[in-house]
Amino acid sequence: MSLGPLMVDVVGTELSAEERNYLQHPLIGGVILFSRNYRDREQVTELVGQIKALRSPQLLVAVDQEGGRVQRFRDGFSALPPLLKLGKQFNVDARAGRRLASLHGWLMASEILDLGIDISFAPVVDLDYGVSEVIGDRAFHSRADAVCSMALAYMQGMHKAGMAATAKHFPGHGAVAIDSHLALPVDQRSYSELSDDLQPYQTLIEHHLEGVMVAHIRYPKINPEIASLSPFWLNTQLREQFRFKGAIFSDDLTMGGAEAAGTVPERTRLALDAGADVALICNNPEAAVATIDALSHEASRYVSAVGHTRIAAMRSRRHNSELVYGSDSWFQARNDLEKGLEPPEFTLQG
Repeated sequence: MSLGPLMVDVVGTELSAEERNYLQHPLIGGVILFSRNYRDREQVTELVGQIKALRSPQLLVAVDQEGGRVQRFRDGFSALPPLLKLGKQFNVDARAGRRLASLHGWLMASEILDLGIDISFAPVVDLDYGVSEVIGDRAFHSRADAVCSMALAYMQGMHKAGMAATAKHFPGHGAVAIDSHLALPVDQRSYSELSDDLQPYQTLIEHHLEGVMVAHIRYPKINPEIASLSPFWLNTQLREQFRFKGAIFSDDLTMGGAEAAGTVPERTRLALDAGADVALICNNPEAAVATIDALSHEASRYVSAVGHTRIAAMRSRRHNSELVYGSDSWFQARNDLEKGLEPPEFTLQG
């Protein structure tokens, strides 16, 4: 059985009989976990094991574990700082900022991989224009060159741990005030004005980026469609212009930013037809079931060998079964990250 194009969530800390059944549907390819799915490390490791035991090939398991405001699992995990804190260090010492970004990426990925989870949707490569509260300190920096430099180091840290990276939120969420969770943001910039936002994607793709998550934002001066549902952004831009070969993920299709495109099944069909490999449907089990029902009669159209290959390439690349959590390398990374973010000491003279 191939992995399908839908990524859904589950309700609690263990699978219900109904969830065990519907996660075996051929349209499903992955599961995303949230804070409600976590009680402790042992429990969530068991939950991930339950999910992966359902299918062969195994479902992809994901989480958002960026750090700062967006860290789904906290108890028993390092308190990861927001990325903007790394950017402030980059302003003082660019080399030190890149090293901290690599440490952050490695530590985040290592703690997640220990649970059997494949990916955290990271890094955020939006630019911080001081406009978007929902992005804010989740961004590395306001300058494209700084974001490119730190995001590359961050991705390399993830790769060292054995995790594929997913850059988000393509083509750029930092210049709009409206939160796409709630409504559809409209970015009135031209393509040339968006060039800084696109640079991190170009840089990471050149260095073998595996995944891109696309935002629910409209750029009417460039293309009239919502980016996450747009063949222009997914095919013309990502596949043809940037030569991206990896997996394209839609942002959560239950979000307010996608509502203008119709029902969740209609939004999902548009995203997949536009070129997405994975459509996320979160926090709405009824919508997920309705989407499965709506697409079941044409499942062969959406379950493909190419899509399966791209999704499977996002799996954990941990080369051995040794746990990192609690190891010497884990303690060293935590200590180095904490020390690197300490404010410099000042000595008063005279």
